[in-house]
Amino acid sequence: MIATAMTASADVLVNLDLSVENQLTMTATGGNSAITATGSDFTGILFDGFLGGLGGGTGFNFLVSSDFSSAQNPADGTPSFSVGGGGSDFGLNIWDMSTDTNLTFSEGRTAFIGSAVWTLNSNFYQNMLAGTDSGNIYFPADDDGDIPGAEVLGTYTVVPAPSGFALLGLGGVVAGRRRR
Repeated sequence: MIATAMTASADVLVNLDLSVENQLTMTATGGNSAITATGSDFTGILFDGFLGGLGGGTGFNFLVSSDFSSAQNPADGTPSFSVGGGGSDFGLNIWDMSTDTNLTFSEGRTAFIGSAVWTLNSNFYQNMLAGTDSGNIYFPADDDGDIPGAEVLGTYTVVPAPSGFALLGLGGVVAGRRRR
């Protein structure tokens, strides 16, 4: 119940865009951090439940471009992502995004800046499409096991939401039938 109240008041900090096939684009929204905290850049942040119960390793991913980082730390242009827990963890971990050893967030201040783009293998992209459309961002956390010691930094959204893809597909079928 307490977590629900925290989620409801937390800003959306990051949009995860899956609208381009086999690509993930992560963009900072300019939203404010819900907490004041400092933690390891090597641990990073966790987009809890992003894969919506599918899990399954990182697959092939290739960083195309990035200037994404904590707003209080300089970007190093090389953020990494992974899925922890040997395929049983359904969160997406982003780490190694700054030239600083630690990431810093201050309550009420902009949490993230910039964006990052990765290309993905088809299977991993499909797992992302089947996932959730929003959730909590935990810090510092690199897998589900870190959540008890981490705090909710804010929230994320998937744009367009994976469920939106299904609705678009059904809408296309219905529209096609009406024309005939």
